[in-house]
Formats: sequence, structure tokens, C-alpha cells
Amino acid sequence: MKKNDISAAVQALKEGQLILYPTDTLYALGADIYSESAVKKVFKVKQRPHSIPLPVAVSSIKEIETIAWMNEPAEKICKRFLPGKLTIILKKKPSVPSLVTSGSDTIAIRIPHQPIALDLLSRFGPLTVTSANIHHKKTKGLIKEILQQLETSIPVCIHDGRKQEDASTIIDLSGKKPRVVREGSISEKQLLDVILHG
Repeated sequence: MKKNDISAAVQALKEGQLILYPTDTLYALGADIYSESAVKKVFKVKQRPHSIPLPVAVSSIKEIETIAWMNEPAEKICKRFLPGKLTIILKKKPSVPSLVTSGSDTIAIRIPHQPIALDLLSRFGPLTVTSANIHHKKTKGLIKEILQQLETSIPVCIHDGRKQEDASTIIDLSGKKPRVVREGSISEKQLLDVILHG
């Protein structure tokens, strides 16, 4: 892993290109969330319907506050579980393009527990963190396999060995009552305990 891989990735993102980068779960397809043309490329490459929002990765809790409205349950959850295999859904701030959230007023956010991803995100800013696969197909574990499935070239791919399918837990904290949308490696009980008891 050379440092210049991250520099090359940052440059590609600035030019509105897509990149492949590793997270603590799978490889992700990264695009600058503020570049409409880059976000459109993500939907096209994945063959993903525009009605399905794209999750976003950031490097810190402080950065979550630049794209979403935090609340008390979210603050407790973030302090306890992030960075980690958890996606939180919050009300988005107006600065986030509606193309990313498919017109929804909420946004799904991750802080991956992965040094390469955190370095990249801290240098560039918020990126799409959708899995690098064709919509409804299993995500492959190696970049070579991913590129074969996507049938496209991605200018910068940051390699980090084989990644295993390992879904993050998703919790919706945008409403009055927390709701676990998908249970992954962090259980619903663990999350609700932290919200209730801190």
C-alpha cells in the first residue's frame, strides 16, 4: 500500500471520477457526493434504480454534523459504536444533494473502522459508500472480480486483499423512536441499551 494511492484517489475524486476503496465490510464505490455527474455514474455503473438512496461515509462524528442533524440518541450511538460496522440514518442537511438521497429528507451515514478509508475520507470529505456490485448481485471480495462484474474501468482502485460479505447494522434515528432497519454485527439490544442507558 503506497501513500500515493490515496493521493491518486483524491485527485480522481476531485476530477469527478469514481474510485474503489476498502471499508471494514466490503469494497465500496466512491464518488464525491457534491458532484452530480459523479453520483450519476455510481447509479449507472451499479445499474441501481435512482429511487434507492446511496449511503455516505465520513471520517468523524464532527463531519456527520456537516451533512446531517444530530440528536441525543445519535450522539450516544456514535460515541459508543463509531467508527464501526454501523450505518445511522438521520435527517439530512440542505447542503446534501437530493440525488444522493433519492429525494428523501434522510441520509444513511457510515464511519468505517478501516485505516485506509478513514485516511481517504479525512483528506477528501464525504463519499458514497455503496457496495461495489451490480444491483441485486453478490458483491465480490477481490477488486479484479469486482471490475469483471461491473464491466467498467475505475481509474483508481485501492487494494486491501479479499473482503468478506459482512453487512453493517442499520439504525434509523431520524424519527422520534429509534428503529433497527437491518441487524448486522451489532445487535438491536446493544444499540437500544446504549440509547436508554448511555
